[in-house]
Amino acid sequence: MEPMLPPEGERKLEDLAIDLATKASGLASLLPRAVRLEIGDLVRSMNCYYSNLIEGHDTHPRDIDRALIHADYSTDPEKRALQREAVAHIEVQRLIDHHDDLQVETTSLNYIIWLHREFCQRLPDELLWTQNPDTGERLHIVPGELRKSGVQVGRHIPPEAESLLSFLKRFSEVYDPKKLSRVRQIIALGAIHHRLLWIHPFYDGNGRVTRLMSHASLLRCGIGSSLWSVARGLARNVRDYKALLMAADAPRHGDLDGRGALSTLALTEFCEFFLTICIDQVDYMSSLLEPDDLLRRMRLHIEDEMGAGSLPKGSFPLLREALLAGEVQRGHAAEITGYGERMARMVVSDLLKKGYLKSKSTRSPLVLSFPLDAVERWFPKLYPVS
Repeated sequence: MEPMLPPEGERKLEDLAIDLATKASGLASLLPRAVRLEIGDLVRSMNCYYSNLIEGHDTHPRDIDRALIHADYSTDPEKRALQREAVAHIEVQRLIDHHDDLQVETTSLNYIIWLHREFCQRLPDELLWTQNPDTGERLHIVPGELRKSGVQVGRHIPPEAESLLSFLKRFSEVYDPKKLSRVRQIIALGAIHHRLLWIHPFYDGNGRVTRLMSHASLLRCGIGSSLWSVARGLARNVRDYKALLMAADAPRHGDLDGRGALSTLALTEFCEFFLTICIDQVDYMSSLLEPDDLLRRMRLHIEDEMGAGSLPKGSFPLLREALLAGEVQRGHAAEITGYGERMARMVVSDLLKKGYLKSKSTRSPLVLSFPLDAVERWFPKLYPVS
């Protein structure tokens, strides 16, 4: 499995790591906390959609939304199973984002097993089976259980089941963040992502576990957040992603390619790709969440909706206040809209009904929400909604 990290002193990787840390810090400061939390819910759904896509499961965002928010599952068994798979992914990521995950290092054996168990125990039984392509034997996936036999993934033959614990022990030792500087922790993220996929500790679910672990690791080292998703970038560059993963499986190419069994150059290239994807996604979300531009897109959309009679006049001032202030006291609605109390309550009621605002109770402050119908107008190309 060596090398586990790119060589020290790789200037390009160091520059990428510093750039990512700087830009991620700026993203977190763009909007009030209450708005960030709501956008986090939206991004979790997006992350799930793209993670599904990498696995070849095209679960439409509206199907995810119906299952997650309304517990409205399809009558089609296959579509219903994929909806439950999507909800499982979102629920586990929510645990991570809210710091309700297992509080051990994200590269430890216990954390990796926790991720697999939490995800798989939420799946319907029909998704907990896989097939040995050589023998045709059906294998039952036990949540949190390491595989008990050998497998082959394309041309790659992962370690034998008997040696998984020793490989995972080495994995957790090398990637222990206490042994790495912050810049090296960030550089290591791509290597961690590849090497866990290379070990392939479970019969199935390795891709999801790895992407969830990457999300958790980004969060723990202070650059990740619920506001952006590396999975979106990986899915939108899936050919390069899979090709570079495969290249990093390869043995070293002669004496100029490091001293380990595997290619140092290919691992370094994958780490560069991974950090570049992260930066691209932070840049993308920063452009979407820049307040003036976001308000402009919101205003144009709301004006269209008011013109069509779908939303009442006075809607935009309330939504603007919710975006900029983080929340709106109900008693201020009349002042913000310029209407009397009764008419202002009607505007609030309509925005709540249509999902543009939400509130914990009839007396609680109003916070901005993001109905799927508005997502494409407010957040272009976040994911397909048509």
